Amino acid sequence: MGIDKLEKRADELIKLINRHNYNYYVLDKPEISDYEYDLLMKELIELENTFPALKRADSPTQRVGGEVLKGFAEVVHKTPKLSLSNVFDENDIRDFDYRVRKAVGGDVEYVVELKIDGLTVVLNYEEGRFVLGATRGDGIKGEDITSNLKTVKSIPLLLEEEVDLEVRGEVFMSKKAFEELNARREEQEEPLFANPRNASAGSLRQLDTKVTAGRPLDIFIFNLESIEGKNFDTHVETLEYLKELGFKVSPFISVHKSSEEIIEKCKYWADKRGELPFVIDGLVIKVNNLRQREAMGYTTKNPRWATAYKFPPETKKTKVKDIIVQVGRTGAITPTAELEPVRLAGSVISRATLHNEDYIKEKDIRVGDTVLIKKAGDVIPEVVEVVREDRDGSQQPFEMPKKCPVCQSDTIREQGEAVTKCTNISCPAQLKRALFHFVSRDAMNIEGFGPQIMSLLMDKDFIRDAADIYLLKNHRDELVEIERMGEKSVQNLLDAIEASKVNPLNRLIYALGIRMIGQRASQVLANEFEDIEAMFDADYERLTGISEIGDKMAESIITFFKQEQNIRLIRKLQECGVNTKGSKKEIKENEHFKGKTFVLTGGLANFTREQAKEIIESFGGKVSGSVSNKTDYVLAGENAGSKLDKANELNVAVIDEDTFRSWAEI
Repeated sequence: MGIDKLEKRADELIKLINRHNYNYYVLDKPEISDYEYDLLMKELIELENTFPALKRADSPTQRVGGEVLKGFAEVVHKTPKLSLSNVFDENDIRDFDYRVRKAVGGDVEYVVELKIDGLTVVLNYEEGRFVLGATRGDGIKGEDITSNLKTVKSIPLLLEEEVDLEVRGEVFMSKKAFEELNARREEQEEPLFANPRNASAGSLRQLDTKVTAGRPLDIFIFNLESIEGKNFDTHVETLEYLKELGFKVSPFISVHKSSEEIIEKCKYWADKRGELPFVIDGLVIKVNNLRQREAMGYTTKNPRWATAYKFPPETKKTKVKDIIVQVGRTGAITPTAELEPVRLAGSVISRATLHNEDYIKEKDIRVGDTVLIKKAGDVIPEVVEVVREDRDGSQQPFEMPKKCPVCQSDTIREQGEAVTKCTNISCPAQLKRALFHFVSRDAMNIEGFGPQIMSLLMDKDFIRDAADIYLLKNHRDELVEIERMGEKSVQNLLDAIEASKVNPLNRLIYALGIRMIGQRASQVLANEFEDIEAMFDADYERLTGISEIGDKMAESIITFFKQEQNIRLIRKLQECGVNTKGSKKEIKENEHFKGKTFVLTGGLANFTREQAKEIIESFGGKVSGSVSNKTDYVLAGENAGSKLDKANELNVAVIDEDTFRSWAEI
């Protein structure tokens, strides 16, 4: 096939995939199956890999991330991105309406929109192509986060028309996605995000774009900032036009002609906001007519033609009936308040996490206390404070258990740690949660192995560790006899177990549940080691020399592989036929690199750091994050900093990019 035909096919695929992305992520109305979509994407990836000249900046393949940024460049906005003034009650809304009517001297129409609790961003398009995305920052200057915004699937990379424009939107995370993200972080004992807004902001400010790509971010575009060659009369018209171009615009927009109508709408959403799939903290009220807006103008801080109505924080009184504890997969014991059920922000709340012993003591929460609760970020039930005047002396202070409530082993709280843990690694509660994790979709992905089936088979003593899952085929007849199992479901389960044996190593590493090792780190390790046994004796320096593996992660890996029971489990998995081989690339012979440790510093003209690292590793070298006596070479680019100084201090050889290229024969 000639290059012209290949280019035409690539264009067809990009248009097809963009259309299906729009239907799925914006309209929520997919037209094809996931399998059919994956085939289209696979064809495009293969085309671009075979013919790199076909790879475009607006290709949907560029959404997966992978670029590691050195930092965020500063962006000066074309026009100031002002914040909104706030109103808090009905009289404030009436006063705003009075000022508007006085300024325009006639009838006014208002648009009321939901105030999404996320991160405001500014998107720029040239000839319909997404070229720049930035944070709002201080309103004058923001940060260039284009690479990260490209990973947000509801942001179009190519518009339906070849127009030059700038839009403003709010990046957010749905309540469900936020809860799932925090659940995964809790499982890995990583710090939890306080609310969806923090999670969204933290995701967009990642220097590793693959981290952002793995976060379930979404966006609503709420304003057309500027456009070349077109004029509109109203804000609503601009939103309709933006939808036609392919932008995702909130469906919850209403038009009103009086302050009383607006007040009714505010009351409606104050009551209904808990039913929304995302968090809102108020409503935005805007003049609809664009000429009236222009006539009203701006103060130094805010537009005069818009304001934000902020919901008052909703709290409710309830009683702490009991404080119970749960044992997690890593033995962490978490206290939870059992509450008298109360309706709050759209749902009935009967439990609230109390985090740890220090949290309980700081707030002096006792069994029997009357407390005020709220939903942190409108999602997570949280105890705000104790109503001390309601105490009558019957309240009982809580102490963390000295014995594990499940296995009765001793508990321990190590110095400097906030968490109390069960010391028994064979604790049934830890084992059950660990096995749930092992078979989960992101780990070994054994379909049909839900919590109920797992609990049932554990209770009947068919499963005592992860390797026993692969021995279930020896008990097929017994499984069929179990209530709720049956011939077909047992066969489906055994087939899924068998299929999981050939999973790549990264899935197994993640499934083992090594503390602080999530999906991305598991992939990094699988790429680094030829098989899992090579990880058994990996020391601290070897591990921290791997890009993306930090100090604490290295310590956690070393601790895990020092445990005899973990080695025994891996041996047993190998005997069962589970793949433990990695995807380490074949090493090419090159004396300049083989066995040598490099440190990269400064900006390189012809490579990203990740590309330079791949070259070094392809020749048998490794890259470390810090200069030491064991460093062989420092590759120094422009504006090299303290690492270059350290290399000179230790007499470590320093090479420039030209030398590096000649060694690599590039």
